[in-house]
Amino acid sequence: MTTTPRPVLVSDTADDTSSAPLAVRGLTVSYGDKPAVFSVDATFVPGSMTAIIGPNGAGKSTMLKAVLGVIPRVSGETTIFGAPLGSERERVAYVPQRASVDWDFPTTALDVVMMGLYRKVGLLGRFRRDDRAQARACLARVGMEDFADRQIGQLSGGQQQRVFLARALAQDADLYVLDEPFAGVDAATERAIIEVLKDLQARGKTVIAVHHDLATVRDYFDHVFLMNVRKIAEGPVDQAFTTDTLHATYGGRLEATHLDQLELVGA
Repeated sequence: MTTTPRPVLVSDTADDTSSAPLAVRGLTVSYGDKPAVFSVDATFVPGSMTAIIGPNGAGKSTMLKAVLGVIPRVSGETTIFGAPLGSERERVAYVPQRASVDWDFPTTALDVVMMGLYRKVGLLGRFRRDDRAQARACLARVGMEDFADRQIGQLSGGQQQRVFLARALAQDADLYVLDEPFAGVDAATERAIIEVLKDLQARGKTVIAVHHDLATVRDYFDHVFLMNVRKIAEGPVDQAFTTDTLHATYGGRLEATHLDQLELVGA
């Protein structure tokens, strides 16, 4: 029987949940009898950009979905800026995995972005001219203004991801949660996305993203949360993103040559 490594590092801020954009305590999620996430605690720092890192099957996406109420949990509590999710939901924008979206749905890129404004106008409310202008401005921020009237299914994978990021921007949230935003996109789209996320952080927003490319963690993020069903480590990149924590997270699935390229130090 394979056992999950126990945590090797915890940030000093792990107990400060009063102002945390997202705090999780004792989160457990199971598929049948097998826990996908087990007793996870996490505290995300205001104004930070945090990468959630772990091997395939580590429970990264599952944790985010459970935290946001997309899927049920067995146990655990979540707070958003110190309050229950239900009372602070409007402060959160979520970008799901692109593979989980029905891209055959007959709608345009502009319509998708305007879905981010439903909290503002209500499901039965009418959009005004300035709402459309706001949606177009969000498309422009991700370089998609020329595709506003294009059917969403006709766009490339990278273009679709940009449109969903534009929808999140339209929500004008305080916390942005993204599930694998760079998966399957071209280099230009990746640069465009990280530029937008860095701009959000510069404006005081908090960004949390599931991320797979270990080589770009130091360039893109200032905090990391490593997990493999359980929490392995969390904290600033220079403290938590180390050879020891990566070995504890990935075990034998991490190539030594890959570690050398990352120029890591021991914990």
